[in-house]
Amino acid sequence: MKKRYLLLCLLACCGLLALAGCGEDPGDTTAKPVLYLYPEEETTVHVQLNYTGQLTTTYPAYEDGWTVTAHPDGTLTDPATGRAYYCLFWEGVSPVEYDFSEGFVVPGEDTAAFLEEALAALGLTDQEANEFLIYWLPKMEGNPYNLIAFQDEVYTKNAALSISPTPDTLLRVFMAWKGLEEPVEIPSQVLTPTPRTGFTVVEWGGTEVQ
Repeated sequence: MKKRYLLLCLLACCGLLALAGCGEDPGDTTAKPVLYLYPEEETTVHVQLNYTGQLTTTYPAYEDGWTVTAHPDGTLTDPATGRAYYCLFWEGVSPVEYDFSEGFVVPGEDTAAFLEEALAALGLTDQEANEFLIYWLPKMEGNPYNLIAFQDEVYTKNAALSISPTPDTLLRVFMAWKGLEEPVEIPSQVLTPTPRTGFTVVEWGGTEVQ
């Protein structure tokens, strides 16, 4: 009876503590990175993702990469089925530690206005920013404050892209953020836009850091 009780306790512990095993932290979710492809003419494009983590969801199915026919308006077509998509989507779990040495502390009620301005500064179109906000705003605007830092090298090394043919412009916007009860002091981050020329690939995503 005693051994059985200990076994049940151990199994319960595993279920409560982690998805990947007793006491292990699988990391933060890299949420909803979506990729838009804007070639200058109809082009067959192959995209591969080298992710330091575990992919949990992809659409369309990733398999050994994505191969699509991309159109100048951003429409993507599966060459095998003819099915149309507006983006490539993936999510995953990674143990990477994100950089909060610079960033922004934003009152929750001001999050929409802040993100509209920040995303425009980074180079997203109104449509792309609209989709970003629709996903993230419900998770953020109810917090007293949000600590926000747009990631660069930390993210791009963790989720490297290989795209053929090589795009002329690659714009990747990835936001790491934490909800705060009280504001904190942090140096402001400088946001630099990426001019779009030629075949352009745009990605946005983010993660809530616990």
